[in-house]
Amino acid sequence: MLKMDLDEQIQELIENAPQDGVTPGLVEAIAPILKQLATQLRYLQYYIAQTLDKNWAVTLLSHETQPDVQKQVIYAFPTLKDVTLGPYPMKDPQMIALPIPVTHILFQMVAIEVLDSIIFFEVPGNATVGTEIRRDEVQALIQAQLRQTQTSPPSIPPDIA
Repeated sequence: MLKMDLDEQIQELIENAPQDGVTPGLVEAIAPILKQLATQLRYLQYYIAQTLDKNWAVTLLSHETQPDVQKQVIYAFPTLKDVTLGPYPMKDPQMIALPIPVTHILFQMVAIEVLDSIIFFEVPGNATVGTEIRRDEVQALIQAQLRQTQTSPPSIPPDIA
């Protein structure tokens, strides 16, 4: 897979969105948020462990001192080799890891309702320290962006007179 820059990734998201008259415009409206978040990360694509039918592997984490406090996360790895450092049984023939453009990961995380966070591992060979992006924070940024785009006055063409 060819690595796409962030603008190319956003364009692909828009082009591959359901052509229902709403979704492409919605993707375009939230594109600045996806780009903003993606620029905080080191890589243009990450490897996500998934089943053969493309369901992303979700891991349930428990708090060290409060075992009843749990969250569901997806791990995103910088290289294919790093996926083997994670908790997933990659020797299982039903599991694969594929490179996913970073903006697509951020876009998908909003759609995965059971998900709390994605942890992006930024240093190859190190699966102990990662950058956590929380789903609720992404949703809040997207909602704010959508409110801003809906309430901004329509631009007046310069040749209106």
